[in-house]
Formats: sequence, structure tokens, C-alpha cells
Amino acid sequence: MKTIKNLGLENSLFNQFISEIRSVEVQKDSMRFRRNLERMGEIFAYEISKTFAYKPTEVVTPLGTKVVPLMEEQPVLATILRAGLPLHQGMLNYFDRADNAFISAFRKHYMDGTFEIQIDYMSSPELEDRILIICDPMLATGQSMIYTYNEIVSKGKPKYVHIVSAIASQQGINYLQDNLPDVGCSIWIGAVDEELTAQSYIVPGLGDAGDLAFGCKTDSFFS
Repeated sequence: MKTIKNLGLENSLFNQFISEIRSVEVQKDSMRFRRNLERMGEIFAYEISKTFAYKPTEVVTPLGTKVVPLMEEQPVLATILRAGLPLHQGMLNYFDRADNAFISAFRKHYMDGTFEIQIDYMSSPELEDRILIICDPMLATGQSMIYTYNEIVSKGKPKYVHIVSAIASQQGINYLQDNLPDVGCSIWIGAVDEELTAQSYIVPGLGDAGDLAFGCKTDSFFS
């Protein structure tokens, strides 16, 4: 079963961060762009933590003891390089004992305007029967996320998967719902935009999250 959780539908400070990562004026400050994605990752982590199993744990203070409900297990945090790093860091700030996985997935563009998704690097801990959280700031077609999921589960079948994106297209969400395997899965979104261009860019979106966070790259085209 796949559930969709759109945090942007609620009135909260979260929407301030969404508005700033979209703003062409605020985007001129790459450090602020990264920090806003990081803060969004922290909020996503907090909300996701509410879905975990907890157990009573005794904590010793200087003056006595107190039983506190603590998470029974730590998740595995995964991200797609390079754009996903700030969002991933925000989640890691809160899930600070989590194991981590990294994967390089990119669009290989051709001169005719088409592209294909390629993966050339993956590093991951054992995933069997664990909670997996995959974050990427933009969910456009959804193809990169499916490629990433299929690659990363070679390290074991997780018992539950959380997909996290700051901004998604409706088409990308539909693609995930149709193509993710039949496992427990929640898709966490900051905002949903309806339009996806022929070049697979989200409109109004925010532009290229990787370039805004880390500087413009040189595009490579293949015949």
C-alpha cells in the first residue's frame, strides 16, 4: 500500500522554506538554498519519526530515572547524488544514528532532446527487513527514483520504504504508485506541481536543485 503525505497542504513554517527555494531572488544565495533544503529534511524526518515503533526505555538522570519512549530501530537514509545531499543532511541531523546509502543516478542526454537514466555508483549497508528512506529534492518523471530503488534493494528487501521529495510533479507521483513494488511505502512531498514539460522539467518547480545548491555544471550530450 502506498500513501501520499503532502506537508505543504498544512499551514506551517514548512511553506516558508518551500517559497524560498522557489524564489528566483532567494536562489541567488546558494548557502541559503542548501540550508532551506536541510531544514525541510529536518521537518520531514520529524514527521516520519512519528510512524516508527517505540519502546519504553529507562533513562538515568543525575537525580533519578525516567522511562521515555524511544525508537526501536534506526532507519537507513539514502540519497541521489548530488542534488539530494542538503535534504539528506537535514534528515541525518535528526536521524543521527542512521546508516546511510548513496547512489549516483543521472540523465544521459542525447542531441535529439531525449535522455535515459543511468546509474554509475552505489554504496549501501544491508537493507534486509529495515526501514529505508530515500530522498531527492525533485520528483519529475519518477524514473530516477524507481531506478534508484531497484538498484539499492540489491542489498536486501526493506520492510518499509519512505520516499521524500521537496517538489514533485503529479505525473512523477503516479509513476511511483504504478511502478514501486508491492511493499509498504509512504511518499512524502513538500508540494505538487501539475505541469511537466516535454524535457521533463517541473513547472513552476524551482529549476535545477543541484545547480542551485552547488553551482552550474557543464551539460554533456551524446550522439
